[in-house]
Amino acid sequence: MSLLQQLAIKHPIFLAPMAGVSTPELAAEVSNQGGLGSLGLGANTPQSAREQILKTQALTENSFQVNFFCHQSTELNLEKAKQWIEYLRPHFEKFGVQPPQELHCIYPSFLDNDDFLNVVLETKPKAVSFHFGIPHPHQIKALKEVGILTMVSATNLIEAQAIEAAGIDIIIAQGIEAGGHRGIFNQTFDAAIKTSDLVQLIVKHCKLPVVAAGGIMTGLQAKHMLGLGATAVQLGTAFVQCQTSNASAEYRKALFTEPVTQISASLSGRPARGLLNHWHTKIDSPTRPFQPEYPYAYDLAKQLNALASKHHDYGFGAFWAGSNVAQIRELGASDLVNQLVVEMLDNE
Repeated sequence: MSLLQQLAIKHPIFLAPMAGVSTPELAAEVSNQGGLGSLGLGANTPQSAREQILKTQALTENSFQVNFFCHQSTELNLEKAKQWIEYLRPHFEKFGVQPPQELHCIYPSFLDNDDFLNVVLETKPKAVSFHFGIPHPHQIKALKEVGILTMVSATNLIEAQAIEAAGIDIIIAQGIEAGGHRGIFNQTFDAAIKTSDLVQLIVKHCKLPVVAAGGIMTGLQAKHMLGLGATAVQLGTAFVQCQTSNASAEYRKALFTEPVTQISASLSGRPARGLLNHWHTKIDSPTRPFQPEYPYAYDLAKQLNALASKHHDYGFGAFWAGSNVAQIRELGASDLVNQLVVEMLDNE
């Protein structure tokens, strides 16, 4: 049985699960057009994750995936946190506010307990994907027992082989071009492989279906990835501008007016590609202190962005985008899926 048959979808087009941007409406719209919609639930509580899944199921009878973070939880390095807070203090004081004294772990990991697992087992979406790592063996076993397909992002061959060895069903080959946080297991090691090379590498050495992700904006690019051996493609940035996404007006505008990206770990504590803004031009410098671990650094960044936004300064936003963002098109999700399909079928 082919992957499309397993997923019960018509087109080899996946919506990337983007925490904070994806919505039930966006997921359902993609699924209703024959693609695989998605919900990025890494920032949700178990209860809100359940609500999002049920809402999506009410909007579509078709398949969609849900996504969770599988990072290794770490203790906060208090000295790093103190230095980082002091480093960002002037940016808070600019708006007449003192920075917080403590940082919190704002994103729990799927690995920490089975609360998210129980939500998935109860609601039974067609597929569940994981970022930053691989679930525990008992979690994978429980998902398989109820027929839920599993996917994990890989950014290098070592990760892909670990995914295959763990009994996961599908590998998401996420290249350096990808917007936001790539699913790097160990953030101290980034192979920085471009999507086309990564797809070929994993296809050659692994037997699992491979989904290409990173920098894909057009049907022609998608078709190229399928030609390299990918079974499907996953797009995120192309869909951020859709009316049914949760992106802010400022984020949407910047996608079209400031399409330059750069990778930085300053914002969240993990390397992530976003539109060039204050994090790259004012915060990043060779002499800056090391930021705290993910997601503690993200806690401070979100507080600074919320403060700055109240003063109409949107330069501290997490405006994640892939390297080919300049190719973005203003289309609704349904129209975008249809356009991608037309371009993929074009033999010219």
